[in-house]
Amino acid sequence: MSLTVLTMTNDPAFWLCVSNADYEASLEPRKVYEGLPDSDAQKLGMIRVIDESGEDYLFPVSLFHPIALPHDVAVAVHRLAV
Repeated sequence: MSLTVLTMTNDPAFWLCVSNADYEASLEPRKVYEGLPDSDAQKLGMIRVIDESGEDYLFPVSLFHPIALPHDVAVAVHRLAV
């Protein structure tokens, strides 16, 4: 089982952007993004993340590293994205 499958089953999942290669205008390295489960995207090696506008977009999973946040921090980050 891949790391992506393991982390995307957690709801919500959070991802640290480790590279914005080819997406300089859309992603900020070292920024935490909330992910949304998307099994079709997973099959393509992509993840769906929510940006500052509250919209969700697909990006290559290679640009992110999954992270676990303490529950209260995860709730606070989720509220900021909604």
